[in-house]
Amino acid sequence: MRQFDQFGVWQGELDLEEVNLLSGFPSITILRRDLMSMLAERLDDLGVKIHLGCPMTTQDIGRLKQEFDVVVGADGRMNSVVRHTLYAEKVSPRYQGFINIIGISQLNEGVLDNAIHDFRGLGERFGIVPVNNGLCFWAGAWNADIDKQRPLSTWYDELHQRFRCWPDPVRNVLKFYDAASLNRIFVHDLDPLPYWHQDNVVIIGDAAHASLPTSGQGACQALEDAWHFVRLLGEQGELESVLTSFYQQRIVKTSSAQAVGRQVAERVFGTQFESQSATLGISAEQLSLLWMQGLETQ
Repeated sequence: MRQFDQFGVWQGELDLEEVNLLSGFPSITILRRDLMSMLAERLDDLGVKIHLGCPMTTQDIGRLKQEFDVVVGADGRMNSVVRHTLYAEKVSPRYQGFINIIGISQLNEGVLDNAIHDFRGLGERFGIVPVNNGLCFWAGAWNADIDKQRPLSTWYDELHQRFRCWPDPVRNVLKFYDAASLNRIFVHDLDPLPYWHQDNVVIIGDAAHASLPTSGQGACQALEDAWHFVRLLGEQGELESVLTSFYQQRIVKTSSAQAVGRQVAERVFGTQFESQSATLGISAEQLSLLWMQGLETQ
């Protein structure tokens, strides 16, 4: 993972191969759409029923909790219906003051080397993550007020305007992106919550502990949630005990991810912009310990 300023001046790097060796696992980059497809195929193999296009209400959750042993809400950060059923006063995600424009680009093989590129300027950031064979996903971010009335096309025009003079890797991905992959995101996260369940209803993933993309841990922590939860259910304890243990096992790590995301965002998008090299003040050993927390003895 290599970090540069907006002029392409190298600021530092972290060798993920070293992290892999310390962790005992490889690091894998995958498009979210491909991960979702893999998970859906596995569910189909297991005979799980998938119903698409079925909006849920709090009344639906009440019905499901009577019908099933446990109801798991993995319905995202912004408008989680399941989270709303757990809290009488609606828990609102907090806008952190910057926008992300994300996309996917297909470049010629060999144009990008096999490294994550992170470019940072004052209140602006552009990250590029290679997948394979010239395919990559990327995000351009900058300070912005929420304006949902503004046409999407003007946001994309601003993306090009802001990053038109940034280094070659940035300009290359902006030349060859898939227009259908573009998405504009007003970046929100959650404060740590005091509980994730009531009765037999529980929230996981972003519904429970949404972190900023600057943490690099959103989808990762959702997957860890599912893994831990299934293990605890397999221990055949009382459901209340399982749900309480699940929260206790996960809250420290997920809260750490939320905190790290905010710290990095403050360094890039905050009023007190720090030198680029300050954000790479973590060793492979420290990162491995963070990633493997709760997984070491499993």
